[in-house]
Amino acid sequence: MKKGRIINIQKYCVHDGPGIRTTVFFKGCPLNCWWCHNPESQKFEKEMMYNHEKCTMCGECEKRCEGKGIKLTENIFYDPTKCVFCENCIDFCINNAREMIGKEYTISELMKEIKKDQMFYQESGGGVTLSGGEVMTQITFVEELVRRCKENGMHVAIDTCGYVPFYSFERILDNTDIFLYDIKLIDSKRHEKYTGKPNELILDNMKKLSEKGANIHLRIPLIEGINTDGENIEGIIKFASDLKISKVNLLPYHEIGSDKYKRLNMDYKKGGMVRPTDQRLEEIKAMFKESKFEVKIGG
Repeated sequence: MKKGRIINIQKYCVHDGPGIRTTVFFKGCPLNCWWCHNPESQKFEKEMMYNHEKCTMCGECEKRCEGKGIKLTENIFYDPTKCVFCENCIDFCINNAREMIGKEYTISELMKEIKKDQMFYQESGGGVTLSGGEVMTQITFVEELVRRCKENGMHVAIDTCGYVPFYSFERILDNTDIFLYDIKLIDSKRHEKYTGKPNELILDNMKKLSEKGANIHLRIPLIEGINTDGENIEGIIKFASDLKISKVNLLPYHEIGSDKYKRLNMDYKKGGMVRPTDQRLEEIKAMFKESKFEVKIGG
């Protein structure tokens, strides 16, 4: 039985596609973007998220841990290599200081959740958005999921970084209404520095999707000091001008997910990353409009 590993099912979304939507966030991503606001989606395996601000150091998690991976010292010490995912530390924590990230769903279980809001999709012109992480890394599950969504008359959007074999796109192309496709940096070396991977595969896949007639919304996360310079923006415009792009969304950097890094015991590469000024965002918007793109600041 196919199962997908999911980190969140977010209802009543008004971004990431038209109308009111349900966005399903998949776990696992081939990129490691410095500015990622969903760090819990990066690793493919389950993870424990610990909120130290809620913890009262009662020691109940240490007593209940079947893997003996939790030790109460001056702080709570957690060894993820010993975690057997018994989830006792969650069940017996009266302060809800711990959360397991990565729940497995069958197609039927996930469709049951998605269908709960089908009335809102129909009334608003909305639907389902599959996001991540990188949803395409679980392509066998996703192929069946999008087929079932279309059989139920649902609009389907795929939010992707594009770093997957093109064959994966071909498997879902006929059942996908919109590809929300990220381009971060046009220079491959800079892309690798800030995301961990070069961008040739990403750009090539986008070209092939355009040639196949896919409905593509180009999405550009904008981080001052990393990719808002004129050279990068002009390079993206030049690249996209040769493709069939329905819309461009400029997504200003934010720190909404920064606290998650601490709860996951991950380093947050804060250095120099800030939101572009409103003036710079308008300048970038104008650059795209001059090149005849439909462009919007925000999702």
